[in-house]
Amino acid sequence: MSWIIGKKNKAPEWPDGADSLPVPPAYLKRIHGGPLDLELTLNLLEAYGIPHVSEYPNDGLFGKMIMGFPPAGIEVFVPETMLEDARNILAADEFLSEESRGANGDE
Repeated sequence: MSWIIGKKNKAPEWPDGADSLPVPPAYLKRIHGGPLDLELTLNLLEAYGIPHVSEYPNDGLFGKMIMGFPPAGIEVFVPETMLEDARNILAADEFLSEESRGANGDE
């Protein structure tokens, strides 16, 4: 298992819980597709102040080296205290994407 932590200068910081320890990560979703799909999702989370960590499942790091993007996708985790917000943000983004495709007659 290999973790990727955002390297951008202004990435939101991982929150601490009431016990002054970092909040445990919670599984948000697995992103398939390509690097652009991953970047769009992570940038959307960052825009709303939600930190994230990503993981290459199985042999994903090897697949990334060979193919440029892991064939099994990348799993994204957020602080468990922000999981519901992250799900709502991504659900709204997917809804808006579907609406814009329908308005353009692309269906």
